[in-house]
Amino acid sequence: MRARLRIVWQAAEKFAADDGWAIASYIGLTLLTSLFPFLIFVAAVAGFFGSYDLAHEAANLIFAEWPEVVARPIAEEVERVLTTPRSGGLLTFGAVFSFYFASSAIEALRVGLNRAYGLVEPRPWWMLRLQSLGLVLIGSIALLALAFLVVLGPLIVDTLAAFFPSVAQAHSLLTFLRIVIAGLMLASSLMLAHLILPAHRVGFLDILPGVLVTFVASIAFGELFGAYLSEYLRNYISTYAGLASVMIALVYLYWVALLFVFGGELNAAIIRARQQRADEKAQKGAPDPTAERQADVS
Repeated sequence: MRARLRIVWQAAEKFAADDGWAIASYIGLTLLTSLFPFLIFVAAVAGFFGSYDLAHEAANLIFAEWPEVVARPIAEEVERVLTTPRSGGLLTFGAVFSFYFASSAIEALRVGLNRAYGLVEPRPWWMLRLQSLGLVLIGSIALLALAFLVVLGPLIVDTLAAFFPSVAQAHSLLTFLRIVIAGLMLASSLMLAHLILPAHRVGFLDILPGVLVTFVASIAFGELFGAYLSEYLRNYISTYAGLASVMIALVYLYWVALLFVFGGELNAAIIRARQQRADEKAQKGAPDPTAERQADVS
């Protein structure tokens, strides 16, 4: 137990030494500024496939794990953005720029993970940006596919209920299904970020502790932050006035980003501790070179 606490403490010290607070601020701000471009691009992709309604369900999936008091004002603004008519579809300048700026969030996550794992990025910037753009495109399509499943769920239940009336009770499970899908999205996104974004490959088992801590802690923080805002929301409104909703979202994303970076630092601390134990074991098993020389002389 003491060894585990020592690893956590070392991760916290390394987090501070690696400017984790500043990196988390950078990631949180970039996530917020990339959210609307990403959803605009998702809407363009949805329109390309002939269903703008999927973009609204995709946005609901993104906000499903957010505290309601944080998500509600942002979701209302997202609704206004998604309902604004846009001509030209996927290949307009607006969609292309949204596509590019949405990838900035992935670059911010990459910076945080490379700093946490102590890695220096050898790849050129354009290769990294191409990878980020590819991940945005894949993420958009995957998000729309999940949204399609969520939209299809009630239709399937209604169809089956016509033949099997007892199936009608399954509607209460659809809300739970949406939450489960949102949780799986968060967990898979965390794992893919740790596996794909760093400059060098990190083993799957090596990333699990940090991913688990980030996943559980971010959900717990969301619940606590939501409970805090339900009691003290007027403090934010009196301080930031019309910017209160933006500042609340920024504070929330900042702490989520902080937990994300700390997850990387925790993984790195565990890897270092494991390597140190392996080195000590190897030194104990190695023959003493001084004793060997004395034996040769005699």
